[in-house]
Amino acid sequence: MRTIAVCYIELIRNTPILVQVFFVFFGMPAIGIRLSGEQAAILAMTLNCAAYAAEIVRGGVQSIRPGQIEAGRALGMDTADIYRFIVFRPAIRAVYPALCSQFILLMLNSSLVSSVSAEEVTYFAQTLDAQTFRSFEIYLTLGVIYLLLSQVVSIALGMIGRVYFSYPAK
Repeated sequence: MRTIAVCYIELIRNTPILVQVFFVFFGMPAIGIRLSGEQAAILAMTLNCAAYAAEIVRGGVQSIRPGQIEAGRALGMDTADIYRFIVFRPAIRAVYPALCSQFILLMLNSSLVSSVSAEEVTYFAQTLDAQTFRSFEIYLTLGVIYLLLSQVVSIALGMIGRVYFSYPAK
C-alpha cells in the first residue's frame, strides 16, 4: 500500500493539474470511462488535492516526536486514543495553515477546468468575452471575484482554525 500511495502522490505532485484534467476528461474514455466536463473536473481536482493534502498531513504526523507516543503508552492509553489525541490533533493543528492554503489554491485552480467545458466562473467569463469582446473588463472583474472569494474563504478557514484549535485572534 505504501508503494502505491508514494507512486500516486509523486505522479500527481509532479504533473500539472491541467494535464491531469485533460487526462481524466480526454484520456479515460480510451479505457471506457466517460465523464462529463463537471465530473472530470471534480475527479481531477479531488485527486490533485488529495495527493497534496496527504503530503501535508504526513509532514505533520512526522513532526510528532516518538517520545510523545511512548508517553501515551506509559499512561495506559489505547492505540486509538494515542493517535487521536497525541498524534493527529497536534499534527493537524501544526499543518492547518498549509491545508487552508492548499484548499484556496484548489479553488483558484478551478479556473483551469473551463478548458474541458466545465461550467464555472472562468467558463462564463470566456463565454461572455466571446459575445462582447470586452476582455479587459471581463477578466478584471473575474480577477476581483477570485480575489474576493479567496479572501472570504481565508477568513472563514481562519475562524474555523481559531475555534477548533484555539488560535489567538490576529
